[in-house]
Amino acid sequence: MNKPLITFIGNGKMALSIAKGLEETYSIEVIGRTKEKLDQFETALGCSIQKTLYEESNCERKTIILCVKPYNLPEISTRLRGKAKALYSVLAGTPLSSLHSISAVSYVRAMPNLAAEVSLSMTSLVGDASLKEEAVALFTSIGKTLWLGSEKELDIATALAGSGPAYLTLIAEALCDGAVREGLKRDDAMSLMRGLFQGFGTLIQTSHPALLKDNVMSPGGTTAAGYGALEKFGVRHGCMEAIRLAYEKAKSFK
Repeated sequence: MNKPLITFIGNGKMALSIAKGLEETYSIEVIGRTKEKLDQFETALGCSIQKTLYEESNCERKTIILCVKPYNLPEISTRLRGKAKALYSVLAGTPLSSLHSISAVSYVRAMPNLAAEVSLSMTSLVGDASLKEEAVALFTSIGKTLWLGSEKELDIATALAGSGPAYLTLIAEALCDGAVREGLKRDDAMSLMRGLFQGFGTLIQTSHPALLKDNVMSPGGTTAAGYGALEKFGVRHGCMEAIRLAYEKAKSFK
């Protein structure tokens, strides 16, 4: 049975992450600037794709996932021909009104994250209600989805779930560095950190963060000492400010 076709406009890291999550379910077409970049994308993906240059493209009746840089949208929109059936955009801070420069029947903004490549993305969605069911089904192929009620909410979600993997890498690296500083071998610290994140990722699905913390923190114990240090040095405030500033940045693209 033939797989349905998904067309990516753009061949960067986010497009590759999403394509890795979708390639078992969909046939992949990628529209890009050069054959060399498209060949590199195909090699990185590890399966055959349809490779199309912008000057040869035709989006008529296709389902498009737009993965270019936001500042490239005006130029890209002049190079595409045909009216797409659906346009999904992963461009941070780019409102639905701006997407209308590319001809399509319906539009949705989506914000997946890099975990898409292992089908564990947390993807936020907003847009035309007529596409809601299809959008949820499409992005559920690469993880979990959440349909939101406004573009403001999606910009906040971008700051949390879209940018969140980068914040967690800082936490992960810092915890390992702390263990190495106290005398643990680097490889052992990395193994422990990976096991920690894997187990915590499962626990947090069904428990409130505060309850998990209370279950670990005994009076006067090691966890309480370490937790006190995190509060003293502003980890909570730093995380909240990260969301605020990332949200402000998303709004500034408009």
